[in-house]
Amino acid sequence: MLMLSPRLWFSSIASHSHNTLSCSSPRFLFFVPRLILTTALCNSSRKLCCGYQKPIKQNGFFPVASDLQSCSSSFPKDSAFSGLEDVVVSYLFGKKRATEVAHMVWKHVVQKGDTVIDATCGNGFDTLEMLNLVADDAHDGYVYALDIQEDALDNTSLLLEKSVNSNEKHLVKLFNICHSKMENAVPRNVSVRLVAFNLGYLPGGDKEIRTKSDTTLLALEAAKRILMPGGLISIVVYVGHPGGREELEAVESFAAGLCVENWICCKIQMLNRPCAPIPIFLYRR
Repeated sequence: MLMLSPRLWFSSIASHSHNTLSCSSPRFLFFVPRLILTTALCNSSRKLCCGYQKPIKQNGFFPVASDLQSCSSSFPKDSAFSGLEDVVVSYLFGKKRATEVAHMVWKHVVQKGDTVIDATCGNGFDTLEMLNLVADDAHDGYVYALDIQEDALDNTSLLLEKSVNSNEKHLVKLFNICHSKMENAVPRNVSVRLVAFNLGYLPGGDKEIRTKSDTTLLALEAAKRILMPGGLISIVVYVGHPGGREELEAVESFAAGLCVENWICCKIQMLNRPCAPIPIFLYRR
């Protein structure tokens, strides 16, 4: 294979505890200027498997188009994932940031009236995006926003004051707790559609106060317990600070241990930008 300058790695994470067939882990390499896709999946077929097709879905593969031309047609129009090919391509060519990619993925999963969790609300931009997705006329949708720092909650509250009306702001419940304690904030009988993490430290805040691998793993376990079928755990991992790489490895290990029959797990990672944030998505079937 001709090796050009690598720009992006799109990887599906599978569990090493399964047999060779069920945990076949596809690896995709994108190269610029020509978009080249390599995969270890579907070796029995001479045709490259892309798009939202049953053989790929059954092997725990988060779909992605193999070239720009097929992006508009690889998913059925009524699919919850229709349009996500464009998200990956936009990220590939530097048109979208990692958080914007996450927001666009959320739109394909979250519905009006849903309950969602911003496990690390920071300055409130993710919280506001979630509120716009779940708020409806019946005021049934709720956002549970958590952060261990009071400054983060103050910043989130201020952003909401400037951005939404009082009725909508009441749909956001703020909690000054660690993300690992999310089950203490959300009522037990509530089904959660989305749990989002923006790991690292508070932008503009104290860089010594940041998420850690041990509590993040506890938070992921809690998210797994309360997430409804058809729900999503969304994680943006920042690796450019002390402990960031270790936290990424912990998240990857957690995702790799999820059953491929019940979960689709993937990450998008730049190869020649080692400190670039890494979006990771864990979708419960």
